Amino acid sequence: QVQLVESGGGLVQAGGSLRLSCAASGRTFNSYAMGWFRQPPGKEREFVATINWSGRITYYADSVKGRFTISRDNAKNTVYLQMNSLKPEDTAIYYCAADKTYSSSSVNYDYWGQGTQVTVSS
Repeated sequence: QVQLVESGGGLVQAGGSLRLSCAASGRTFNSYAMGWFRQPPGKEREFVATINWSGRITYYADSVKGRFTISRDNAKNTVYLQMNSLKPEDTAIYYCAADKTYSSSSVNYDYWGQGTQVTVSS
């Protein structure tokens, strides 16, 4: 079992930055791939970024590539999402997720956090 708790969301102006954190419980964090997903208002949940267990492999949605950076600190059982050059269309609830398989598909992830709201004003 893995429990995930996101933090770091908030209200920011367009062009600003936020860093989301996702703290994981359990001693096997470094065996899990981690992903960030988001759900904009009135839309389906969508993939944002994923990172493999070691942190050496990452993959991003085209919409955030070059602006967002996913990273992890296995010693702290934490995964991060650094979000720069934020746009109003980045407004969403952001979720972190964990799974044994490195994937961009939400159906592959077994464990989810409760989400954190990110609002970008124009």
